[in-house]
Amino acid sequence: MSSALNDRRHDHPISPSTITSMGRRRNISCQHALFFLRWLGRSPESFLRGVGANGAPLPSVGPDRRLRWDLKRTYEALDARRREEKVTWPPLALILRCTPSQLTGLKRARFAMGMRLAMRITQWLERPAADFVYAATW
Repeated sequence: MSSALNDRRHDHPISPSTITSMGRRRNISCQHALFFLRWLGRSPESFLRGVGANGAPLPSVGPDRRLRWDLKRTYEALDARRREEKVTWPPLALILRCTPSQLTGLKRARFAMGMRLAMRITQWLERPAADFVYAATW
């Protein structure tokens, strides 16, 4: 889907081992998931059960861009809501079924978090995943 970018960079963003391990691990990084979601033309929420599971569409991008999850924006929204709710990181981690360091680490994260955690965060924030996705240039 980002063929122009792949040709220019002489790379492909997903290794075969990433694809083959998806079923075994039952999780994928939020960054890798975006490649598949873009290819399928679906929002992350479309895979969830429940009311309002359709979600907002992901940003439209041309063949020279890749979708990326904005980890800093995710952290900022999470921290703001956490402060608003007057909850510390350890209890929030229990709610989101992760460790406190997985949450606080988003502030300086460079690569990704698991898609399961990403979706638990967006659901807790009551915001669509698309709010945290942007079209990146390389």
